[in-house]
Amino acid sequence: MRALRPGLVLVTLIVAAAALASLWTPYEPTAIDVLHRLQGPSAAHWLGTDQFGRDVLSMILVGARLSLAVGAVAVGIGLGLGVVLGLIAASRRGLIDEALMRLSDFAFAFPAVLSAILITAVWGPGAINAIIAIGIFNVPVFARLTRGAALMIMAREFVRAARALGAGELVVMLRHVLPNIAGLLAVQASVQVALAILAEAGLAYLGLGTQPPNPSWGRMLFEAQSFLHQAPLNAIFPGAAIALAVLGFNLLGDGLRDRLDPRLRSNRA
Repeated sequence: MRALRPGLVLVTLIVAAAALASLWTPYEPTAIDVLHRLQGPSAAHWLGTDQFGRDVLSMILVGARLSLAVGAVAVGIGLGLGVVLGLIAASRRGLIDEALMRLSDFAFAFPAVLSAILITAVWGPGAINAIIAIGIFNVPVFARLTRGAALMIMAREFVRAARALGAGELVVMLRHVLPNIAGLLAVQASVQVALAILAEAGLAYLGLGTQPPNPSWGRMLFEAQSFLHQAPLNAIFPGAAIALAVLGFNLLGDGLRDRLDPRLRSNRA
């Protein structure tokens, strides 16, 4: 419970920044003003300017929108496919279960960054390919989690009673299993959003994610490293944004876990 409030505050701030960027930014984030390059924070540019004279605050705000979009879509891909595969594996067992779990093991062998390298080698770098790579990495995470949680629920008496009353496998999964594991999936989704934001920043830093001139926190870090002695704040601001976003979603996940798990709630009471 202690982690839930600060997590909500940080996530709310990130979401608010992303929403604000959709409506307004102090300057056009891609506008170049060479005459005012590498300036420190001032009344005109609250967070200063980068090596091209672009407003850092505007780029941070737009970067928040991109990071949230990548995190939400990538985790949505992993959640949608992973839950379906996990439920199929839990309900069918036998050969189908074994095949799906071995495919998950195979996918685990390719982390998000390596998957992005493979995908961009064929399709080229870009935010869409980064989302696909991170989404593919999330599929086995949710598939294994769903399978394990579903097997535990399926062993409960109320599920056996539903089957005894003639409920089909699909009805059992949708009415009895899925609602009982939804909280666990929500907790994991929050944690995976944090990992997706971090992965997107890493891919952008390597040049495999969002391409210039589109603002990205990871790309801002990469560009700022060449000017650390002249404008160190240009690296600190996007780095802090990444850290706060990851921390916020991790705290939110921990808080949700404490709130939704009655065993943890009773231990802390």
